[in-house]
Amino acid sequence: MKLSGLFNRGLLVAVAAGVVLALTGAFNSGGAPLWLRLAYWIPLMIAGGLWGHLASWLLDRFIALDERPWLTVVLLTLTITGPVVVMVWGVTGLIFNGRPYPLASLPYFFGPVLIVTVTLSAINVFLEKARPVQTHAAVGGEPITARFPDRLPARLKGAEIFAVQAEDHYLRVHTERGSDLILMRLSDALEELEGLEGAQTHRSWWVSKSAVKDVSRGDGRATLSLAGGLTAPVSRRYARALREAGWY
Repeated sequence: MKLSGLFNRGLLVAVAAGVVLALTGAFNSGGAPLWLRLAYWIPLMIAGGLWGHLASWLLDRFIALDERPWLTVVLLTLTITGPVVVMVWGVTGLIFNGRPYPLASLPYFFGPVLIVTVTLSAINVFLEKARPVQTHAAVGGEPITARFPDRLPARLKGAEIFAVQAEDHYLRVHTERGSDLILMRLSDALEELEGLEGAQTHRSWWVSKSAVKDVSRGDGRATLSLAGGLTAPVSRRYARALREAGWY
């Protein structure tokens, strides 16, 4: 997942959800003045969204979330719900009661938090699932100079970039002169690759469109054969959009 985009979208979704919950007086909050409902719901949803963003980042380190959207929704819900239940229990008591509710009331918050968490997790996951991150050689006919090639080590300077592959905290850059590692996140590299025609084909791969020579399919997945004898995976999440864009 491109976390910067996911974070921005998640924040907007959280604010919008907070406004809707405030206006509708959701979960028996309708008796409070509108200003208090807004002051309660919007910060609460933003805080939950921030924790959700962190949970998504942690899960994405260990599981191929981009290929399993419904599993992602389930795991995010399980990871987010517990801490958010405690947060909602404490904040709700302070806002509407002037002091925390008794600990025995904590389980009553589980159902409402679960409903909201499942809904927002699904919205964010399936919005993120829709399209791969693409980079472009030109926008509106104006040439763009990609910044990413400036990061290449001296021996690879000026070489054509075939693909960029994430390896833990590093990126392996595959070029016509070989490959090398640089310390960078793929989400940041995608922004600096703007100016080179390519797309993210997998959560860990960006591929130059000009480097694609062939495609093979097996076990329901596609694999791109690239210049230089490289192969790059295409996750199910991106396969349809790449086909529609004429990649294969």
